[in-house]
Amino acid sequence: MPHHPFQKLRDQMTPAQLARADVIARQMMAEMLLAELRKHRGLTQKELAAALGITQPSLSKIENQEDMQISTLRRLIEALGGELEIIAHLPKGDIRIRQFKRAS
Repeated sequence: MPHHPFQKLRDQMTPAQLARADVIARQMMAEMLLAELRKHRGLTQKELAAALGITQPSLSKIENQEDMQISTLRRLIEALGGELEIIAHLPKGDIRIRQFKRAS
């Protein structure tokens, strides 16, 4: 299969196809693993580990574990340039949990 620049392919898409592709891309971005998020930000494990003041093997362990402290997750997200928000999705609506917000 020949290689085509992405923009060339986008230029050939109808508005409906572009809209559908945009929705799919947003869904994929909303469900990233920590390693995928790091890669999306253009960082290696070594670079992010250095920003966190930990070793690369320690970061690898963090990226692959299924459970972690909220403070660890917050530090990781902040090192990626983000801010952690915890939202509970309840039957009567979404609630933003402020208990774990970093003290200013």
